[in-house]
Amino acid sequence: MLNGCPGVGGLRGTPTIAVKTCPECGREIEIFSVDTHIVCKCGFIVYNDTQTCIKWCAYARECVGDEIYDKFKAIINPKFP
Repeated sequence: MLNGCPGVGGLRGTPTIAVKTCPECGREIEIFSVDTHIVCKCGFIVYNDTQTCIKWCAYARECVGDEIYDKFKAIINPKFP
């Protein structure tokens, strides 16, 4: 069941990569699906807006693992310890 979950997309297995535009300087930046954020060369922090099951699934921690779960949960809810 957990290995077939579509909500984990690029969080488990081979990460995916996205090219984004820095809203501060307009430079193209690359961010991997497992990265929570990346710092552009101009210093602006661009957060990963990947939509994942971590927001809503009761089994997300078990499915993606503690490290990835905690990283993304901290972005979703900055007060998350």
